[in-house]
Amino acid sequence: MRKLLNTLYVTTQETYLRKEGETVVVEKDKQVLLRLPIHTLQGIVTFGNVMVSPYLLNLCAERGVCVSFMSESGKFLARVTGPVSGNVLLRLAQMRAYEEKDKKGDIARSFVIGKLMNARNVVQRRIRDHGETLMLREASDKILDVLRRVRDSPPDAERLRGLEGEAAAVYFGAFNDLIVSELETFSMESRSRRPPMDPMNALLSYLYTLLAHDCRGALEGVGLDPQIGFLHEVRSGRPSLALDLMEEFRAVLADRVALSLVNLKQLGKRDFKWSESGAVTLSDDARKTVLLAWQRRKQEMIMHPFLEEKAPVGLLPHLQALLLSRHLRGDMDAYPPYIQK
Repeated sequence: MRKLLNTLYVTTQETYLRKEGETVVVEKDKQVLLRLPIHTLQGIVTFGNVMVSPYLLNLCAERGVCVSFMSESGKFLARVTGPVSGNVLLRLAQMRAYEEKDKKGDIARSFVIGKLMNARNVVQRRIRDHGETLMLREASDKILDVLRRVRDSPPDAERLRGLEGEAAAVYFGAFNDLIVSELETFSMESRSRRPPMDPMNALLSYLYTLLAHDCRGALEGVGLDPQIGFLHEVRSGRPSLALDLMEEFRAVLADRVALSLVNLKQLGKRDFKWSESGAVTLSDDARKTVLLAWQRRKQEMIMHPFLEEKAPVGLLPHLQALLLSRHLRGDMDAYPPYIQK
């Protein structure tokens, strides 16, 4: 099993990352803030005004450590990786599956089933822990109805995207009922992305950015092309397969971390900034709080329902990428999505 290596997130502005032997050095104003051996890292993610030396970029490329550059608010800007690795036969199988309508639709359906079941599980968990509301009961029933239609649907990616969108509207329509603390600050009328227009949307968008980074790295780690997806349409520069894979984890990883931070009052109105346009972003301290919670969540151990093995949560995207590669190679009849019990 792959060792769970760390991802270094750098949010402090005007920091400089450089190479010192086999070590990544983070410094600001010529003062060293952190030293990390390169072999302990699987990725580096920088936010905002953070500089990286070309010598460190070269070392990261040689060692398979991906370096991603984000805006201060979490918008993806660029990514530096080494030479493409992996089995070319696997990528050819991925291309063939993409071009076969039924095969493509079957894989897309698995991603949607995983997303819907995990979203419903989050709703059901809230009902068990804090009691039922009319909105949550209706959301659970409606998601279950869409799930049945997805299972009975022909393997058509376009129709599946429509059903996924229908279920997502129901889920986010009831999202406020999942919040038990500071509802006035964190309630949202609808899901808004570019830009997020309220604190909860800003928090979710930030966590989805982190999740997308992990999913892309997992796919590249097993030799799959993250741009050739089955559910999301393929577009130039778009990591469609990474977006496919992260659908299974949005609710049980990103959404649950967001709800935990809010319901435990680890974040409040003070942790967000409003621009003149109405866009909302997290403060510097808030981003650090989120990153700590995200890393703690990734260290938690769970039992994988299909593999029946214990693994850290952070390895789930890697395990699912491995299962997808096995299916594409013909070693498994179907791709089993991750469904949290």
